[in-house]
Amino acid sequence: MLFRNRFLLLLALAALLAFLSLSLQLFHLIPVSAAKNGVSSKSRKRIMPEPVTEPPGTDPVYEALLYCNIPSVAERSMEGHAPHHFKLVSVHVFIRHGDRYPLYVIPKTKRPEIDCTLVANRKPYHPKLETFVSHMSKGSGASFESPLHTLPLYPNHPLCEMGELTQTGVVQHLQNGQLLRDIYLKKHKLLPNDWSTDQLYLETTGKSRTLQSGLALLYGFLPDFDWKKIYFRHQPSALFCSGNCYCPVRNQYLEKEQRRQYLLRLKNSQLERAYEEMAKIVDIPTKQLRAANPIDSMLCHFCHNVSFPCTRNGCIGMEHFKVIKTHQIEDERERREKKLYLGYALLGAHPILNQTIGRMQRAAEGRKEEVFALYSAHDVTLSPVLSALGLMEARFPRFAARLIFELWQDREKPSEHSVRILYNGVDVTFHTSFCQDHHRRSPKPMCPLENLVHFVKKGMFVTLGGSSTNYFDACHREGF
Repeated sequence: MLFRNRFLLLLALAALLAFLSLSLQLFHLIPVSAAKNGVSSKSRKRIMPEPVTEPPGTDPVYEALLYCNIPSVAERSMEGHAPHHFKLVSVHVFIRHGDRYPLYVIPKTKRPEIDCTLVANRKPYHPKLETFVSHMSKGSGASFESPLHTLPLYPNHPLCEMGELTQTGVVQHLQNGQLLRDIYLKKHKLLPNDWSTDQLYLETTGKSRTLQSGLALLYGFLPDFDWKKIYFRHQPSALFCSGNCYCPVRNQYLEKEQRRQYLLRLKNSQLERAYEEMAKIVDIPTKQLRAANPIDSMLCHFCHNVSFPCTRNGCIGMEHFKVIKTHQIEDERERREKKLYLGYALLGAHPILNQTIGRMQRAAEGRKEEVFALYSAHDVTLSPVLSALGLMEARFPRFAARLIFELWQDREKPSEHSVRILYNGVDVTFHTSFCQDHHRRSPKPMCPLENLVHFVKKGMFVTLGGSSTNYFDACHREGF
């Protein structure tokens, strides 16, 4: 009885407090944030919405959040998943560099004040950040292919330089590396404890952000690695085409794709109005603003939760950002439909895919060299590869995106090898054009290596159309 009376008393007290709280708000005795256009007047400098679940329709803000790839946002990972009787033989990792400072500045505006030094007590943080900096400071004598030896091994400017990797970018790839370490080294023992230089293949373009991203991932993967065992090769082309970069037909596909992009922009009156409004704010001609590629700088503001720039004429705002980002999404959708980019992608990605299947075939033969390959690259590297593989629905490569090829051996049938392909931790093997139907005919959760090899050697040229049966002929065919 006493318990029942206490319960009723507490219930009555809770109801009274709820009534008083509501009454105080109604009479404005408790301050309630006044919002204008959905944004609190006190949060002018905070433009980052809270991450949400995937919306039912196209949402430019949600897509931009995914592009930022904020390290605090958890993601699922399917790397290294296979039946118990399969053995991991080799892994081939393609990454986009991590978060970077803009490559372009919006004219007549102040650059976003982003600190590119690496500070342990600043978010985002990673437990290996301090030791990463310490280890990089010991790598001045590292043996890298020229001109990589002239590049800094980690970002270190109080105000970021154009295109410089940020602390966010370093943390993104430290996380990538640690994730791959837990799966491929601790679980699957891909490399022995006394691994050697020839078991790794490391390649990067000549930008500091790609070298530093590769080193961050490598440090997460192999903490405190021996600098004497590390050798990064330099790739002059963002397509990683090595000695096979001259391809006139590929360039013709690109010209047609750029023409398509231009015509789509002309049809978008809302986009043009947004550019006109922004041009008035910064007091320059619309054409000059468009040439400055303002979305690049705006994404930096967005990803780092810094307010968009203002002038005495007003402020560039979230509505401008949404319009431009929505157009990018529409552009990607039309790109898939028109398929002009596919021709460019097939020819652009062929050299690097051909190198990859070569390494896989050698590993399948039992050779122990280059069982872990890392290409530290750009969005313009990953995007053609994704399209060439038939992953047309894949999102544009975000900061620190990773595309991974795994080679597996069936222990019950040692002569049989299979591949898995993963994009940002998601298994996309059966979404590829060369393995879409395989799982319907086979119970194995993988794709035969032969399917990938046949696709690169022949299938890519069949998809292109025409009579070409090899890369050189496809690049030089007449009448295109």
